[in-house]
Amino acid sequence: MLSLKNLIDSCIRPDVRAMHAYAVQDSSGMVKLDAMENPHRLPPALQQELGQRLGALALNRYPDGRVNDLRQALARYAAMPEGFELMLGNGSDEIISLLALACAVAPSSANGFRKARVLAPVPGFVMYAMSAQLQGLDFHGVALTEDFELDEVAMLSAIKAHQPAITYLAYPNNPTANLWNDAVIERIIEAAGNQGGLVVIDEAYQPFASKSYIDRLARHEHVLLLRTLSKFGLAGIRLGYLMGRSALIAEIDKVRPPYNVSVLNYDCALFALEHQEVFAAQAHDLRAQRALLFAELAKLPGVQAYPSEANMLLLRVPDAQKTFEEMRLRKVLVKNVANMHPLLSNCLRLTVGTADENQYMLTALRHSL
Repeated sequence: MLSLKNLIDSCIRPDVRAMHAYAVQDSSGMVKLDAMENPHRLPPALQQELGQRLGALALNRYPDGRVNDLRQALARYAAMPEGFELMLGNGSDEIISLLALACAVAPSSANGFRKARVLAPVPGFVMYAMSAQLQGLDFHGVALTEDFELDEVAMLSAIKAHQPAITYLAYPNNPTANLWNDAVIERIIEAAGNQGGLVVIDEAYQPFASKSYIDRLARHEHVLLLRTLSKFGLAGIRLGYLMGRSALIAEIDKVRPPYNVSVLNYDCALFALEHQEVFAAQAHDLRAQRALLFAELAKLPGVQAYPSEANMLLLRVPDAQKTFEEMRLRKVLVKNVANMHPLLSNCLRLTVGTADENQYMLTALRHSL
């Protein structure tokens, strides 16, 4: 019988063994400002109403046609164009993985088929690269400019060279929190389409942004719009959705596992959409807190805060690791992204919290610099 190490070496892919698992920081007893979560909970009356509703669900049955009610409700909420369809995922992470699975091979005039390629600006959301690797696709990251804008020349050159099956554009981007130039985005979309590839506009932070791509979505056959309810205020239920032309969504939907969204997930989401004014008010509060927080950060010597269209702020400090550790000792948990990409040297990412959380964080930051 093989030893455990030999068993792992013989059964687990070498590239998986070389990977690091996605790390979730221990937040026990902390002011948790590391994961871009909505800090507001449901009001007590709605908590009670939701609890009674979930308690009455038939948990002994597989999800039923009510999941289609959620799809229709999300389509109305997002103002999805005519001729488009919507696919649900267990968070947007699952949808990103399913896209990689659906596009695992691509036509090649030379040898029939080749591995598909995924392309995205970097620094960006780590799951674009991770999902590509796990599905055996090649990932190509194109560095942003020093001020975190799209490098149009480099992006267009990379699209021509690699002919990606999927190009991701986060709008706004994580962790830089900015919206990119619309004209540059359109030229990248056109170039990717001319090469026969898909473009996924990832609007995870749409509730906090000043604009959305939804109004331009109908212009294109090859553009998909990805959203999540995590930033809406439901990170705990893990629900994402993908919008695109009906025929295109129908093909991608073939690789979705059956019953991938539980009855608890979709009834929670339906409940939230029925009370969307509560979540809209929470987003409004967080946008206001973001402005106040940005103004306070700008006053700190040695700190450079970057403008944000999301519920997070990126800032550069003299020593990110020292500041991160000092803040953690003061029971404030943020995200140290300094090692994520050279452009993020000495950068921290802060989630926008409640007014009290933000003041506590600022105090901890002042003492930690």
